Amino acid sequence: MAGAPEVRLVPHTHWDREWYEPFQRFRLRLVGLIDEVLDRAEADPRFRFTLDGQMAAVDDYLEVRGENRDRVAALVMSGQLAVGPWQILLDEFLVSGENIVRNLELGWARATELGGAMRVGYLPDEFGHCAQMPQILAGAGFEHACVWRGVPSGVDGHAFRWTAPDGSSVRVEYLANGYGNAAYVFSDPGFFAFRMGELGHRLRPEFGADPVLAMYGTDHSAPVGSLVKLVAGLDPASVDVRISTLAEYIGARDAADPALPVVRGELRSHAAANILPGVLSVRPQLKQAMARAERLVERYAEPFAALFSAEWPQRFLDLAWWRLVDASGHDSVTGCGVDETATQVFARISEAAHLGQAVRDRVAGRLARSVARDSLLLLNPTPAARRDLVTLDVEASWDKVSLELPDGTRLPAQVEARSGQLLHEEAAAGADLPLFLPRIHGRELFGSEITGWQCDSSERLLEFSVARHGGEEQFDVEAVRAAVTGATGVWTIRIRQAERRTVTALVDVPALGWTTARVVPGSLEVTAPVLAGPSLSNGLVTVSVLDDGTLRIASADGTVLDGVGRIVDGGDRGDSYNYAPPGTDTLVTEPDSVRVTPGVDGPLRTSFTVERTYSWPAAMDWAGDRRGASTSRGTVTMAVELRTGEPFVRLELTIDNASRDHRVRFHVPLARAARTSHAEGQFAVVERGRTAEGGFSEYPSPRSPPTASPTPAAPGCC
Repeated sequence: MAGAPEVRLVPHTHWDREWYEPFQRFRLRLVGLIDEVLDRAEADPRFRFTLDGQMAAVDDYLEVRGENRDRVAALVMSGQLAVGPWQILLDEFLVSGENIVRNLELGWARATELGGAMRVGYLPDEFGHCAQMPQILAGAGFEHACVWRGVPSGVDGHAFRWTAPDGSSVRVEYLANGYGNAAYVFSDPGFFAFRMGELGHRLRPEFGADPVLAMYGTDHSAPVGSLVKLVAGLDPASVDVRISTLAEYIGARDAADPALPVVRGELRSHAAANILPGVLSVRPQLKQAMARAERLVERYAEPFAALFSAEWPQRFLDLAWWRLVDASGHDSVTGCGVDETATQVFARISEAAHLGQAVRDRVAGRLARSVARDSLLLLNPTPAARRDLVTLDVEASWDKVSLELPDGTRLPAQVEARSGQLLHEEAAAGADLPLFLPRIHGRELFGSEITGWQCDSSERLLEFSVARHGGEEQFDVEAVRAAVTGATGVWTIRIRQAERRTVTALVDVPALGWTTARVVPGSLEVTAPVLAGPSLSNGLVTVSVLDDGTLRIASADGTVLDGVGRIVDGGDRGDSYNYAPPGTDTLVTEPDSVRVTPGVDGPLRTSFTVERTYSWPAAMDWAGDRRGASTSRGTVTMAVELRTGEPFVRLELTIDNASRDHRVRFHVPLARAARTSHAEGQFAVVERGRTAEGGFSEYPSPRSPPTASPTPAAPGCC
């Protein structure tokens, strides 16, 4: 510890691709920054720069400055410019594990094309870290990571060993003072030597025998032009400073150091850095859209294409993954930026979902062509045999139906809805009747196929009958034209659709496989029917509505939960990152009105809807630090469904909200006191306590990330 401190100065920028400004506005600044970095690096081989661990910044630059690709590659190969290994600095809790892996694969591949990726799992600004990140990094060949947020207070040095639930581990360089601990040292060149020495002496106890890591940079920052000159002018007897990349500094450390303290599992402590847990619930539509899109690509498009497609749709799937990864940024899918940013992120996620849908439907459509015309194709996207309810829209006129499988087995089914026959009707002058005929394409009319037609001149009626499948024979549109030529007066054009039924049945489908079924007349008894009345019951669970609109749920073993679905509304004067209660809060828990509407009526599933209205304060009274006196109407609609054989109740919530500055919570009581909870995460089931380690101006909170990995997908129907 004697003598001048050794300092490794790492010039870098932390580049939030989109945040308080939308992507293109930030990119304009990025291009100028990298232009400057390239010029300085080429002018002086002593200059080093670390480009934030994400290839997105490089790609966004080269899309504008494509002519500079070789310049970037030359600096990467020389070691002056450190890029990768990630494609983008993601949020680890709001995307699936597969999304994390694809992010690393894409970033590594892009960095390799430019000369090589930084071999450090650099994660400087993520809002906490998922439990299996060490396994993901170790599986990709990484020995080192680098983090800031979420590290528990027990770590008092600059490094620790981070171990995943499976036992995999990496050495972690801990940015205890943030990724900008040296950002201030160049603010006044006249004090640079003093500040550099003060930093080295202050941090030396934390680093021990290792050189002090000084991260010179912060959000959207560029290094000063006099950087190399100022460092070269320092007296090494006072402070020994060398300019380095993060890869050079961390690569010189012993990844297998047995003296390192060990931290296991996810990093979600508030002790030394804020982890901004409120981003989990801001703009929930982004999180929902991401989960749906990931599920479509991961659980439908890719496995179905691998199993059943004659051609691998590589480019379409690549495009889908690029959109998902692009949207996974820690200031993107979190929704903590401006409205324009959220709009752009939602558009990318939607495109990924559309690509997943297109691939899924193309594969399923080809399979469906091998199925009899009166049957339906049922696909199971899960890697286990599945018994579940499927709801089908079929052409049938019977009031009682069942489902027939290919081997002749019949299954009970329930009819949930019936549609009328009249699809379309309009009046037209007789002379204009031929003008209607171009709407017919082959035998297709209004999305259905023509099964028959009639022209009744006495009634002045031209009528078409249509169905989903019209048969194999060609439709003769010229015969219709001949029949209506010369017609006079006012005619009626009518399109009648074959009667349809919405039918639900319980079907077995093999793992990652398919079967077919067709609707036939006649009913069968359900072994364990769901009974409807004042309450719903399937023999395992009974659910009823209490006077305040909450539910009483009772199980066959005698467990009773009262008050399920209570809505608790309170004030929130926080921001897009965290909840902050007003000084004087007003909680609204009782509805103004409750209305219960019956839904489908068994025997395989039954449901009802509970609609509650509330008078919620319209906004904050900011001057008084309390909720305002005026109110707005809020409506909470809760769909309640019970299915045969399921020991739980399905709930779906819709909130019509006109108020501001508030937090709405959905309460479910527990059957017994619980000290821990378990949640499916990214390649792990994580056990969490009821609180967390607080600090850094954040109170410990029992709130934690929701299930982020896609839940089992429902069977598909084509």
